[in-house]
Amino acid sequence: MSHFPPAPAAGAAPLEDAGSHTVAYGGKAVDIGHALDEGPYALLQRIAAVLAALSIVVDGFDSQLIGFAIPVLIKEWGITRNAFAPVVAAGLIGMGLGSAFAGVFADRFGRRPAVIGSVLVFGAATCAISLAPNVGTIAALRFLAGLGIGGALPTSTTITAEFTPARFRTFAVTATIVCVPLGGMLAGLFAGQVLPAYGWRGLFFAGGVLPLLLGIVLFVTLPESPRFLARREGRWPDLVRLLARMGRSVPADAVFTDLREQSAEKHQGFAALFRDGRGRDTVAIWGAFFMCLLAVYAAFSWLPAMLTSEGLSVSLAGYGLSAYNLGGVIGALLCALAIARYGSRWPLLLCCAGGAISAWMMLGLGVKQHTGLLILGLGLHGLFVNAVQSTMYALCAYVYPTSVRATGTASALAFGRIGAILSAFAGAIVITAAGAPGYLLMLGAAMAIVLVALALVGRHIPAGMSSYRR
Repeated sequence: MSHFPPAPAAGAAPLEDAGSHTVAYGGKAVDIGHALDEGPYALLQRIAAVLAALSIVVDGFDSQLIGFAIPVLIKEWGITRNAFAPVVAAGLIGMGLGSAFAGVFADRFGRRPAVIGSVLVFGAATCAISLAPNVGTIAALRFLAGLGIGGALPTSTTITAEFTPARFRTFAVTATIVCVPLGGMLAGLFAGQVLPAYGWRGLFFAGGVLPLLLGIVLFVTLPESPRFLARREGRWPDLVRLLARMGRSVPADAVFTDLREQSAEKHQGFAALFRDGRGRDTVAIWGAFFMCLLAVYAAFSWLPAMLTSEGLSVSLAGYGLSAYNLGGVIGALLCALAIARYGSRWPLLLCCAGGAISAWMMLGLGVKQHTGLLILGLGLHGLFVNAVQSTMYALCAYVYPTSVRATGTASALAFGRIGAILSAFAGAIVITAAGAPGYLLMLGAAMAIVLVALALVGRHIPAGMSSYRR
C-alpha cells in the first residue's frame, strides 16, 4: 500500500511568481513529483547531487586501491598472485551484501543515513588496512570496506535521481555513476605518487582518510530525499521546510501525494520487482549487471597484475588502469547524452558491441612491443564498458518506481557483485593459465553476453526522455 493519503480529485496547480524563481502551490494537496519536476533546478538540489557524486568518487577511489597494491604486495611479501584472489573476493562479497542491504535500508529508513553510514564504514575499514600484518587481515578488512563501498553506490544514485528534475535526470544519474571510474583514475594518479614514497600502507591510510572527512561533510550538509520524506507523514514539516529551501513554497499544512507513481505502487518490497510486467526486465537487468561487473572488476582488480605479469613495470601497469578509467569517464558521459536524445536501447547495445570488439582487437598486440597501442586500446575498451555500466543505473531509475527504486537498483547491483566476485577468481586463473590473450578473450565474451541481456529488456528509456517513466 502507498504511504500517501488518497489524492483529491483536483490536484494543486503550481503558481509561478513572475518576479522570482519561487514556485508556490495553491491548496493543501501537493503532488511531490510535479513539484520536483517543474520549476527551477535549485542550488540545494544541485548541492545534493554533487555530494552524492563525491560519495561515488571516494567509493571508486577506495574500491580500486587493491588493484594498484597487489603487484607491490606480491613483491614485498613474496607470495603468489592466486593468494590474493580471496582478498579480492572478500571485498567483492562485502560489496554484494552492502548493495543488497543498503537499498532495503534506504527505502525504509532514508537515503541520507544510508549514504553517510556507507561512506564512514568503508573509510574506517580502508584506513585499518594500512595496519594489516598479513593477507588474512587484509581480506577481512576488505570485506568490511566492501559493505560500505557496495552500499554507497545504489543509495547515492537514488539521492541524485530523486533530487533532480525529470529533464536532467538521466544525465545527472549517469554523471554520478561515472564518478566510479573517475575515482579509479584519481586513485591511479594518486598511487603513482604515494606507492614509491610511502608504500601500500600509506596508500590505504590516505585512501581511508578521504571518505572519513567526506562523511563529516555529508552529515552536516546532505538533506534527505524529498520523495522519501513525502512518504512519511510525520516528516512532512521537514519536507515543507526543504521545499522552501528549494524555491518551492507550499502551505505549512500541505498534504503530499505522488500522482505519477501511485498507480505503480500497488505492491511494495522485493516481490514488486516482478509484478506489473517488470519480471523479464528485472531478470535481464540482473544478467546484464552480472556480466558487466564481471568485466569491470576483472579490470579494476587484475589489469595492473596482468600487465606486470607480461613484463611491464608497476608504473606502466598503473597507467593502463588509469587509461581504462579515463575512457570510462568519457564514454559514460557521451552515452548519457546519446540516451537523452535517442533513448537507451541502441546506445547501450552499440556500446556493448564496442566493448566486445575492442577487447578482441587487442589480442594481436604484444604487451611489451606495442605498449602505447595497448594502453590506448584499454582506454577505448574502458570507454565502451563503463558507458554501459554507468548508464544502466539510469535504466533502473526508469524501470522501477520510487517505492522500490533503491531496492531494484540495489538488487541489480547485488547480482552484479556476484559477477564481480567471480572475476576475483577468474582473473587470477585466466592470467596464470592463458596470460593476456585469455584475459582479453574473457573481457570481450562478457560484454557480448551483456549485449544479449540488454536486448531482452522491454522498458528501455524512450528517445527524448531524460528521466524515469513515471
